Amino acid sequence: MQELTQQELIDRVNHNEEGSFAVFLFTPFCGTCKITERMLEIIRTMQPDLPLVKSNINFLPQLSREWQITSVPCIVMLEAGKENTFMYRMQSVDELYRRLLPLINN
Repeated sequence: MQELTQQELIDRVNHNEEGSFAVFLFTPFCGTCKITERMLEIIRTMQPDLPLVKSNINFLPQLSREWQITSVPCIVMLEAGKENTFMYRMQSVDELYRRLLPLINN
């Protein structure tokens, strides 16, 4: 999973020609973030074309405020023409896969 800086992420959001994608927001010392990342890697193994990137929230002060991120881990789904969707609770690989499925089909 590619890790983006704040500027790279802002550029991708503002100039998104690739369609919908998701951003996994984490901090390196968060145990729940590590579990979520493992679940996302399982999904990426099944769906290598999943448009998913990650960013360390510690280096995203502007986007954290703009998106009003309340905690990590957080997955932000950015779908063209729709309001951003924020996921804070990742219970299982299956549930996470179902929630990310619309991005795969776009």
